[in-house]
Amino acid sequence: MTDASDSGSGPVAEGPEAGQSQSPGVIAWVTRAVAAAGLLVVLWVLLTAWPVVVHGHPLYAVLLTITLALSVYVGLSTRRPLSERRRRRRVLRILLIGASVAAIGVVAWLKPFTAQEPALAAMASDPKVTVAEYPTQIVLTPTATPSTTALFFQPGARVDARAYAAVLRPVAEAGHVVVIAKQPVGIAFLATTAFESARAAYPDVTRWIVGGHSLAGTVAAIDADDHDSDATAPVVGLLLYASYPATDMSSSLTADVLSISGSEDGLATPAKIDASRADLPRGTTYTVVEGGVHAFFGDYGPQPGDGTPTITHDAARTQISSASLDRVATLSR
Repeated sequence: MTDASDSGSGPVAEGPEAGQSQSPGVIAWVTRAVAAAGLLVVLWVLLTAWPVVVHGHPLYAVLLTITLALSVYVGLSTRRPLSERRRRRRVLRILLIGASVAAIGVVAWLKPFTAQEPALAAMASDPKVTVAEYPTQIVLTPTATPSTTALFFQPGARVDARAYAAVLRPVAEAGHVVVIAKQPVGIAFLATTAFESARAAYPDVTRWIVGGHSLAGTVAAIDADDHDSDATAPVVGLLLYASYPATDMSSSLTADVLSISGSEDGLATPAKIDASRADLPRGTTYTVVEGGVHAFFGDYGPQPGDGTPTITHDAARTQISSASLDRVATLSR
């Protein structure tokens, strides 16, 4: 007959080992799942937005590389089982899981809207306009002697900078240098020094007009308010594409303002545009593209949350380009 004390000692000795083997196992499977998700998100972005990764600001490609490397490292960290004496490594693994989840979420959310035709065709040089693309900007330069009034433009959030080439090219064809910023990870608030860099690069420009689409219009408004009284190369005009300022500039902003919006915009809605009137100078001009939506201010396809258009994209683009060109021409005299 077996001693009761002996029979009780076996389970007591095995219990902790069983608990130790199961806990690391759960962590390992979670780690592998997160690593796989990171690899899949990077692959998804590369397959669906490769042109923007190549043509966009280098920071997004760096972010993808970091996410890929982090996912691989986290996945490989599960090759060795953890023991009770390696708790620090377990904490490190948990921290890596958290960092990977955050990076994956950021990369997925930042996936850019890729430029479509006719914007891509507008990126080609011809006898009228020379198009040059750099890591942080796109420049459309008239082949004839350019005007001393130039346009600096900030793209909407997460939108491929090339998407604005078609709508802004008529301004370049009319004789004005057009600089389109490439923002870090597609966020205008990370490119707040881009305008000052452009001014330094074009010393022959004596008057600037700044513009922006959606969130970027808010940054453009800040640039206009900060530089409208500069003694050298001041900002004389502000173009707001489906946008409005974040603060009251009604008394401080002296630059001429043109606000162009769409009647069916589901993001910068007509109600929001109307509510922002008090934040802009009294002389602001408001132009409404009847039937236009938020995504019609560039060529990058439909945008989630937007309204339903009742006009063609081509017709809307023509109106936006015409209104912009008229204002630039007026401010150049």
